[in-house]
Parts: sequence; structure tokens; C-alpha cells
Amino acid sequence: MYKFLFLGFLILSSFNGNSQDILNLRPKELITELNKFCEGKEVVFEEINISEAHISPEKKGKYFKITNNSGAYPILYVYIGRVMSCRTGGCSSSPNKNEGLEHEYFDYFLLIDSIPQVKLAKVFNYQASHGQEITAKGWLKQFSGFDGSRSLEVGKSIDGISGATVSVYAITLDIEKRVEELRQILSASQNLTEKSH
Repeated sequence: MYKFLFLGFLILSSFNGNSQDILNLRPKELITELNKFCEGKEVVFEEINISEAHISPEKKGKYFKITNNSGAYPILYVYIGRVMSCRTGGCSSSPNKNEGLEHEYFDYFLLIDSIPQVKLAKVFNYQASHGQEITAKGWLKQFSGFDGSRSLEVGKSIDGISGATVSVYAITLDIEKRVEELRQILSASQNLTEKSH
């Protein structure tokens, strides 16, 4: 248990999101959920180098591969990231007019299997003035099972929330993007493996 928590601390303390304060975040929720998914077994975290998949990093998040202690196979993939959203009434004009606007944000993580398919989405640090409703476990369950084979559409496949429109759209678009990125990462990794054999 202590080894697991220590590994989690090392990963999260090395997280370099776009804002310096994300360095101080230690989502205990991630460790709790990983303990559930991995049934308390010892695991190894490995940061995924996304440049090998020719993905240009936005520096708002990181991907990790979680394996058993022998490193033989991936148990899960984790994405930990920050979503920047606009303050209510902001960011609706052209990008040049928004340069001086302050953005709000929230931090979340995804647990994803090797399909890749979302197993769990969780918001662990909500720093916006409106839209906290997206942190509800029941609402976030809508993303479980998402594998990128269909689009996520607010109002159709994802429930809208009155008073949380900006946050709902922001997390929905981000999750869609992250699953597609992981698909590209895994595809690039498989291609490299095939070429080396």
C-alpha cells in the first residue's frame, strides 16, 4: 500500500501542467480508484512519451501506462490533465480579443483500458465559478465505455446541465480528444514494435 501511494506521489509531483499550481496537486482520488481497479496489487507507473506518436503535446496533461510489477502487460492507462474553460460570458469573441481574459480550469483524470475504452472519469480539482455539477459521479458515468467509435454529443449522448454549459462542453470535447490521442499513441507503439521484429 505504501509503495503504491509513494509511486502515485512521484508521478503527480512530476506533472507539469500549463499552470504552476498543478504541480502541487496530489489527487488522492486517483490512488483510491487505482487501488480498486488493480485490487490493491503492486503496480508500476510509466509515463508515455507522446512524441513517438507524433502528437504535439499541449502541456496540459500526461499519459501513463500502469503495469503489474513485472511490467509484462498494461493493466490500465491513465490520463491526468487540466481543462481550461472561459469565465461565463467570456471567450465568445475572436481569440485576439480574449488574450487578456483570465481562464477558469478544472483538473481531471481518466482510467482507460487497452481497447482504449474509458473505464472511469473523475474531476478532482474544480476551480471555476460555475458548473460544479460536472463533478457528480452519476453524470461522469456517461463517459464510461466511450472508445472513440462514435462522437460524443452534448444533448444526445451526453446530458447537458443547465448552468454548467461551458464545463459540460469543455470536458466532453477534452475526453473525446484524449481517447483519440491514446488510440494514436497505442497505434504508433504497435507499429514500432512490429518494425523492430
